[in-house]
Amino acid sequence: MRFWVVILLFAAAAFGAESDGKVFMIPVEGEGAKYWPRWRGPSGQGDVVGKGYVDTWSPTENVLWSVEVPGRGNSSPIVWGDRIFTNTSYDDGKRRVILCFRRSDGKLLWEAAAPEAKPEQSYMKNGHASSTPVTDGKLVYAYFGNHGLMAVDFDGKLVWHRSFGEFNAYHGTACSPLIYKNSIIIYQEQQRGGKSFIAAFDKTTGKPLWETERQARVGWNSPVAVHVDDHDEIIVHSMQKVIAYDPASGRELWQCKGNTFEVMPTPVVGHGLVYCSSGRAGPTLAIKPGGSGDVTETNVVWKKERGSPFVPAPILVGDTLYLINDMSSIVTAFDAKTGDQFWQARLGEAARESFSAAPVAFDGKIFVTNDEGTTFVFAHGREFQLLRTNSLGEGTIASPALVDGIWYIRTAKHLWAIGKPAANRR
Repeated sequence: MRFWVVILLFAAAAFGAESDGKVFMIPVEGEGAKYWPRWRGPSGQGDVVGKGYVDTWSPTENVLWSVEVPGRGNSSPIVWGDRIFTNTSYDDGKRRVILCFRRSDGKLLWEAAAPEAKPEQSYMKNGHASSTPVTDGKLVYAYFGNHGLMAVDFDGKLVWHRSFGEFNAYHGTACSPLIYKNSIIIYQEQQRGGKSFIAAFDKTTGKPLWETERQARVGWNSPVAVHVDDHDEIIVHSMQKVIAYDPASGRELWQCKGNTFEVMPTPVVGHGLVYCSSGRAGPTLAIKPGGSGDVTETNVVWKKERGSPFVPAPILVGDTLYLINDMSSIVTAFDAKTGDQFWQARLGEAARESFSAAPVAFDGKIFVTNDEGTTFVFAHGREFQLLRTNSLGEGTIASPALVDGIWYIRTAKHLWAIGKPAANRR
């Protein structure tokens, strides 16, 4: 228990999402906490640690380097040591690879290709490389739908690969794999005729550990690992239900109804609650995790029908939950404990499906980037205060990675390092 208290205090202080001491997103520990080794960073929630990050940039201002990213993909960058990893695809998804760049200068070091397969159908905005890889500092893991789940070493050598056959996936695949202890966990929804599932694999060998069939047919979310009282839960936020699983066996622990048909925003955790937003004007649910069976009537602490995002994940800063409604370009700030609305404001021009990247936060500021590549910077607080806007002049769907005072941003065609020269970084 003492170990978890130490980890919790570190997470609460460094990541900004307040916890009640019993429920929290399980953070990356050890050396990985210094980097950005997974989707949404060490905290899994977009909270940034450290100092010296700039809040202003352009194609010519605060650019340390910029390099072309080959292929096409929406995969976000991850960082470990002097390496940046992201996924891309070629030839309309026929070939899918992990890319490795050198962090110091952006040089492309290698490409590691998954065994070729027939591409699954995919919505144009989604593409065939939307999943973000994850690393434990030894291997890099990537999920590519029909092309399977793969692990490569830091030299790009294939260590293991698991094939799942052909998926009948609505609008394609997008789940980012989750490292939990010694396992890699993914889930995949399929339409009628295909089997939806959540599964865990040994991260060293790829050996299957467990697989649980799911009833949902549509979803592009990513699983999260949450500590609840005296145990851990793997939570999947998807079509019509939020479901928690036992990470050791895959057994369903509880489920909560209320989601809509299409669900993409990854949950965030704080104040003893898991915050889950449905897509296309669906509700946001604040759920107390734990329990067993159907907890819809007992564990929903508050629910909001309006203001929810379709694609971008929420962000929790202190006692404020920020939601980006990308169907109308509106940001709403809620009291995370009660669901009371603090304020609501428009970010740029109203447009449908206008934001995809997940927000990040540091130094009392929230950063939200729309699909055209404009980043809105506003102050954390009980009133809306837009501080500035930045743009790199390219479309941006991937979410940023922030390490050692430097932003790493993947746009439609490039990977950018944004920050001050090392001599000026504090």
